[in-house]
Parts: sequence; structure tokens; C-alpha cells
Amino acid sequence: MSVTERQLPVHAPMNQFSVSDGELVVGGERLSLLAARVGQTPFYAYDRSLLRARVAELRQVLPARVKLHYAMKANPMPALVGLMVSLVDGIDVASAGELKVALDAGANPLEVSFAGPGKRDAELRQAVASGVLINVESFREVVALEAISSELGLRARVAVRVNPDFELKGSGMKMGGGPKQFGVDVEQMPALLADIGRAGLAFEGFHLFAGSQNLRSESICEAQQKSYELAVRLAQDAPMPVRFLNLGGGFGIPYFPGEQRLDLASIGDNLARLVQRAQTELPEASLVIELGRYLVGEAGVYVARIVDRKISRGQVYLVTDGGLHHHLSASGNFGQVVRKNYPVTIGSQADSLDKETSSVVGPLCTPLDLLADRMTLPVAQVGDLVVVFQSGAYGASASPQGFLGHPVCLEVLV
Repeated sequence: MSVTERQLPVHAPMNQFSVSDGELVVGGERLSLLAARVGQTPFYAYDRSLLRARVAELRQVLPARVKLHYAMKANPMPALVGLMVSLVDGIDVASAGELKVALDAGANPLEVSFAGPGKRDAELRQAVASGVLINVESFREVVALEAISSELGLRARVAVRVNPDFELKGSGMKMGGGPKQFGVDVEQMPALLADIGRAGLAFEGFHLFAGSQNLRSESICEAQQKSYELAVRLAQDAPMPVRFLNLGGGFGIPYFPGEQRLDLASIGDNLARLVQRAQTELPEASLVIELGRYLVGEAGVYVARIVDRKISRGQVYLVTDGGLHHHLSASGNFGQVVRKNYPVTIGSQADSLDKETSSVVGPLCTPLDLLADRMTLPVAQVGDLVVVFQSGAYGASASPQGFLGHPVCLEVLV
């Protein structure tokens, strides 16, 4: 191996799963036995112990007065949501469908918040009737909620999602700053808060979400500080005291070569300072951190079986029964500008020292159906199991499973 090859960036170690008898272990089961238990490939598997461990890790660094919410858009599998309800302080939903899953799972309506830029009147009615907190994102929603509150005889609980005048630097997706479909522009906030007061809605606070998938703790701390300070300023025009302040999330996980895991300690220290300030500046407010990907992403794997091994002009292709229709993000077609490989291995040959350069592709009739492009992987044959790590978030529910009529994948919590 040349010096240049040794200096190429590599994936962060995927050591959250152990290896037994040469196979990856997920949820305490060797991969081949897990596949037999599931009864088919492809499938997603989410490890309960890793989900619990991630929440416990966060609890160790977050101040006790900061509430931890799960943003279930990252993974709305009902069994997983049920587990998360038992671990976190609240659930954030983005549709009436997600709201039903959260409430069915036993989430406390007082600790459920509902965000989204295009809430239909029927969804707003469901949210008011359920008693959850609605993150208002437009003037129209205030008008609709006033009518719904009158109709149902219930005051709608509302916070306002603010589109700030800053963004989360270094984030994978910027959700605030500049023109955005999300929230209400900060310069329009005094007028909106006045409308909420006139409408008689039960105002509780603010929701600020500047961006997502950030691996720079200093950027997250800066965004949290700016969000907090903006909320303090906006509170001067609020019709009622601020009781709820969602500072968003943005915590990233390492997907691609060269990325490193997030430093939580500095984020915890920063939040402790904000909690201290809030005791005098926003004395009735609960501070909330809203996380999705960071809570569940590393606890999940996508598993597909090799159905063919082909060599085309010297390049090895491992053809599997899964692909972009199940895992759009791993294929690079879910927001990547330049395609990069997720961490991938041959889970049934996990500790093999016999390596080769190969590409993992799916069964679809498109060159976009690519799960690994010329990666160094254990030598694999038909019947072996391919594993895509970092697959607990934005997987099955974020993929076009009806594309080309192939079977859907299963999901299991183990």
C-alpha cells in the first residue's frame, strides 16, 4: 500500500456492534440468525441497547433542567417510537400521522409538539383536540386556530417557530436564516405575537431550529446561544410568559470518510450556562433539545443479501436484493451533492482479512441503485449479507419503496 493510499480519509470506526463467530451481532443476535428470525431480506434492524445507551450518554452531559425530545421524523417505526417514549421527555411530530403514532405509543400530549410549514386545517383540529403544543409557522395558522379553538371549546396551545436571521454553520441542511418555508421571519414576529394575543390562543413559547447534521460542536453552541438570546428579545412582545423554548438540535453523526464523532461535553457546558441565565431571564421556561438522527441513527443497520456476483471489465459488483428503493440516503440520492459512501461491510464475513475492492448495487434498472462504490470490503459470495451502518434514521420511511414494484423491506426492533 502506498503512502498516498494510507493517508486517504477513512470512516469513523463502526464499533457499536460486536462480532461473534465472524458475524456482526445486532441486538444480541448473530446476523445470520437474525435474518432467519426476520424471515426475509432486506430489512432494517434497530438495537434497543444502543438506543438506551445513546439517551443515557446524553443525560450524563445535558443539564437536568434541559428536556430531551425525540423528533420522530427521523424514524417513525411504531415499536421504536414506543421505546423512545419511555426514554425521553417528549416527542416532536410533523404530521397528523406521526401524531397518531406518538399518542398510540403513550406519549404525554403535554410533551408533544407539532411542527410543519403546511399543516392542513384538519390536522390543526386534531392537534387542538389532542391537547398538544402546535408550533405556529404562519399568520394563516393563527386565524385557523382561533376558529378551531372556538369550535371545540379548547384554547389551542401554541409556540411560534421562528425563522431566525442566522443559520447553523456547517450543517448538512440549513433550516433557518434567509428566505425559508419554515417558521415566521424574525422581523414579522411582533405582529404575529400580537395576533396570537388577540386570538386568545394559549401562547407557551418559541421553537428555533437552525439546521441539522452538524459535527462541529462550536457551531451548535453558537446557534444555541443566538437562539436563546433571540428568544429573550422576542419574549418582550409575547402575550404571555415564555414557558417553552425549543433550541432545536442539529447534532450530527459520522457518515462519510474523514468525519469524526461530535464532542458532547462542550455542548453540555454551553447549555448549562444558558440554563443558568434562563433562571433570571426566562424564569418560567423549560429549555428543550430536539434530536432525531443523533438518537437513533447509529443504532440501526440495513441488511441485504447478495444474489449475484459479477465482474465487469475487472470491477467486482455484488448485486443485492435491496437498494435505493429501501435506503435512498445510502445511495446518495437524498441530498448529497457529490456521492460518498456510507460505512458498509459484509456482515456475514465481518472479521475476514481477505479483502477486495467491490461495488454493492441493488436490483433496480438504474445506475443510481448503488450502495457502495468501489469500497474495500471482505470478499463476498452469493448468499452473504451486506450491512449498511448508520441506518437508524431517514431510512425506510424516507425511501421510495414502491419504485419499480420490488418488495418492501421489513423493520425490526431487537
